[in-house]
Amino acid sequence: MEHLKAFDDEINAFLDNLFGPRDARVRGWFMLDSYLPTFFLTVTYLLSIWLGNKYMKNRAALSLRGTLTLYNLGITLLSAYMLVELVLSSWEGGYNLQCQNLDSAGDADVRVAKVLWWYYFSKLVEFLDTIFFVLRKKTNQITFLHVYHHASMFNIWWCVLNWIPCGQSFFGPTLNSFIHILMYSYYGLSVFPSMHKYLWWKKYLTQAQLVQFLLTITHTLSAAVKPCGFPFGCLIFQSSYMTTLVILFLNFYFQTYRKKPVKKDSKEPLAAEKEVRNGLSKACLAAANGVVSKKAQ
Repeated sequence: MEHLKAFDDEINAFLDNLFGPRDARVRGWFMLDSYLPTFFLTVTYLLSIWLGNKYMKNRAALSLRGTLTLYNLGITLLSAYMLVELVLSSWEGGYNLQCQNLDSAGDADVRVAKVLWWYYFSKLVEFLDTIFFVLRKKTNQITFLHVYHHASMFNIWWCVLNWIPCGQSFFGPTLNSFIHILMYSYYGLSVFPSMHKYLWWKKYLTQAQLVQFLLTITHTLSAAVKPCGFPFGCLIFQSSYMTTLVILFLNFYFQTYRKKPVKKDSKEPLAAEKEVRNGLSKACLAAANGVVSKKAQ
């Protein structure tokens, strides 16, 4: 335990030297004072994917219909709470949509920070998205984009809560909470086969996510163009990170929804010529896009 405590102190001292003094308003909040819980939970998440796939390799996939229904309902309700509370708290603080600093709204800033802590904690809960894929043997949906997005968001928001827990940080989670209401509602309904014929709008969920990322980048860079005291380095990091998500989601979108051209067998023209010479009329054409639907989080 002494060695772990010493390691914890070294890690936190390194982060403090790297990013500067932490925001005193969030000191003592659950899981924020030390980085180790966030780090170890992330490592556990990554190991559970690898070990879980090995464990499930020769076992039947689990249904988990009831669990998934409750889980998706819970995330939907949490997202709705965060959306409403972020709108109300930022309105109370008179937040400037173009750029908002960290300490001009008083109690409203603390109220925003409390909601953003729940947002950070929700990223831990959302690790279950991947665990459920493992247990249901939906390995095709455990993509690099999926794992990168889940693991990185949890760690990034630990940093956000410690150094920039309010102000300009409110905008992305507000949009994301709205998107998650739509997304987890979709996933909850998709658990029931009878609902599949009504779920035609998955493609538009991905489009909405891309719009969300672009709006967040625009909002972030607007504060860099016309500063208000919000840390400039954080603005550059956030816009860079969101750009990686735009690139990965665009790749996912094109791979999933783009129609691939029909491939014809090289022997088909010769067969067709023979059929014409014999006075026959026959057309055989098989088309398949080869794309398996995937889930992006």
